[in-house]
Amino acid sequence: MTTDTTPGQGRLTVIGAGVMGETLLSGLIRSGWAADRITATHRRPERRAELTTRYAVETTPDNAEAVRAADTVVLVVKPQDMVGVLDEIAGSVDADTLVVSLCAGVPSDLIESRLPAEVPVVRVMVNTPAQVDEGMAAVSGGTHATAAHLDQVTDILGAVGRTVTVPERYQDAVTAISGSGPAYLFFVVESMIEAGVHLGLPRGTATDLVVQTMLGSASLLRASGEHPTVLRERVTSPGGTTAAALRQLEDHKVRAAFITAIEAAHDRSRALADAARREADQ
Repeated sequence: MTTDTTPGQGRLTVIGAGVMGETLLSGLIRSGWAADRITATHRRPERRAELTTRYAVETTPDNAEAVRAADTVVLVVKPQDMVGVLDEIAGSVDADTLVVSLCAGVPSDLIESRLPAEVPVVRVMVNTPAQVDEGMAAVSGGTHATAAHLDQVTDILGAVGRTVTVPERYQDAVTAISGSGPAYLFFVVESMIEAGVHLGLPRGTATDLVVQTMLGSASLLRASGEHPTVLRERVTSPGGTTAAALRQLEDHKVRAAFITAIEAAHDRSRALADAARREADQ
């Protein structure tokens, strides 16, 4: 096979078209990929029918068949299913097939060990804001992945947000920061909304205030290019309301709690990778 990176020209297969698989699929079509160059797999026939109706893509329950004609294969399966899927498709890929894994916690060397020699593998961590084309993806190349492969994956993931290329040893930290990050922010949003309700605001009003404040603050941070400390200090007048609130956050060690929580996510990501290796060795 010869991989053509022009949108809509190379054949691409999405293995496991659940929520994230569909997110990538729909983003690719919006960005110019031709539907007839994309194949998606799923076990349930009703799910395959949904995808065909929505996007006019080919669907099949047969992973090996879907991979056989693909230039690029994107794996979007649960970590515990990865070894089985790799064994299923191993006979259908070769050194010209680019394999991209969006499976959290599964290292590229494990994937390479279940596939034929010299198959290029690229590992990706992408987060859920990809559903609105605002995802953050970190891309890492395996042993046989070239700069061209990384560029190709960056183009693919660009359909659903931003990308950054990092050495694979940073993927556990990426998982802890941006992979799990939306949940941390949703937790803060939940807390702020509840505070608004306790202060007498209608829940809908509190929600509108908090969501727009979060969105606007993120946009300001990106557009200004300034350090968040600088922006925080501009909001914090001496002896004012913000200073009083921040004093409480510091007294309750919220900063330290966030750091500890993210370290726990990092450690869990490493543990999942170790578990995946042990399972593959059995």
